[in-house]
Amino acid sequence: MLEETTRVNLLYDFYGNFLTGRQRECLELYYQHDLSLAEIAVNKGISRQGVHDLIKRAVKTLEKTEKRLGLVARFALQEKDLRKLQELLSAEEIPHALRTEALAIVERLLD
Repeated sequence: MLEETTRVNLLYDFYGNFLTGRQRECLELYYQHDLSLAEIAVNKGISRQGVHDLIKRAVKTLEKTEKRLGLVARFALQEKDLRKLQELLSAEEIPHALRTEALAIVERLLD
């Protein structure tokens, strides 16, 4: 569940503006404020099933947008490259092979 929550929050950070205001509110309440479907339903004046459907549609929209644009995947790769670069550059002495690898990472990030 935590992994799903993290993924949805990351998708929301990138693509939240593609959702309706009501979808954004419900996603925030459910994934960021940890409210139950029943609590959101009471708060919004709709049924629990309505909240469930709204959240599912919103997540589906976020996932479709990611599939088309791929910004979250690109962000994850860049973060991985930056961590590797940090590891390579934190060595006291940088051998030529590591320097070459570090430069390749920088070039990949700049593309």
